[in-house]
Amino acid sequence: MRRRAVWLSALLVPVLCGAAPAETTIAVLQGLDKTTARISKFEAPVGKSVRFGRLVITVRACVKHPPEEEPESAAFLQIDELGEADRTAVTARRVFSGWMFASSPALSAMENPIYDIGVLDCKTAMTAAPASGSTGK
Repeated sequence: MRRRAVWLSALLVPVLCGAAPAETTIAVLQGLDKTTARISKFEAPVGKSVRFGRLVITVRACVKHPPEEEPESAAFLQIDELGEADRTAVTARRVFSGWMFASSPALSAMENPIYDIGVLDCKTAMTAAPASGSTGK
């Protein structure tokens, strides 16, 4: 557990210090709707919210071990469940906020009677601007 904490702190220092990466980090998540037995695999970019059923999932950080180390991915998730206060208003209630680990989903699991969410992987997508002076046909 101490090794995991050291690993996370070493990877999060550039994120917390405001270093701008040249690529966008994306968390690959899996959701289970227990009422319909529907399993969905979806991607959530860091800092953006995605919907799964009545859940709004926001990934705050996603880290992955380098290839030469033991495989491990972890994501810091904030999950809100939408509900109706009355016919004119929608409320959001925080049901989970914390780290989820791909290799140990039960270590920090969201407890919800309808939905299960798990982290599968973290990946990066290059955010390259088009070359100046290029023309498209």
